[in-house]
Amino acid sequence: MPATLEEGQPAPDVSVKTDKGETISLKDFPGKRVVVYFYPKDDTPGCTIEACNFRDNIAALEAEDAVVLGVSLDDVASHEQFRDKFELPFTLLADTDHSFSDAFGVYGKQKFKDFEYMGVARATFIIGKDGTIAKVWPKVDPNGHGEDVLAWLRDNKS
Repeated sequence: MPATLEEGQPAPDVSVKTDKGETISLKDFPGKRVVVYFYPKDDTPGCTIEACNFRDNIAALEAEDAVVLGVSLDDVASHEQFRDKFELPFTLLADTDHSFSDAFGVYGKQKFKDFEYMGVARATFIIGKDGTIAKVWPKVDPNGHGEDVLAWLRDNKS
C-alpha cells in the first residue's frame, strides 16, 4: 500500500464524482476545513455506524468551519441510495477508479477476518484552511469517530 499522507503535507488536488454525479475537487472548499473520511463500503455495519455518527454531529462540525466528505469505491448510484437511506447531510465521493484513495495512500491490500482484498483503509484526514493535511487518523474505530473529529476541530482552530 502506498504511504499515507502525513500531517503538514499539501492535500492532493484530485477531482472525483459526488453522490449527485457532479465533479468536485478539494480546492472547491476555500476557507473551510475539510474532513475526508475513507470507508470500505456503503451500507455495511461499521460504515453505517461511522456515517450516522458524522450525520448526528454535522451541525457542530459545520459550526467549526468544517465540510465532511465520505469516500469509498462505491459508484454514484450506491452512494445515492446510502445517502438517502440514512439521511446523510454531507457529500459522498464515488472513487470508482481509486485515484482519490491512491492520492491519500489509503488504497491497497486490506484484510477483513481471514479475507484479503484490494480496497480502501478506514482512515480520516482533516485538511486545514491552508490546504495542508492538519490531522490524520490512519486507523479508525467507526464507533464515536465523528465525536473524535469534532473534539479535534474544537481544540485546533487552524
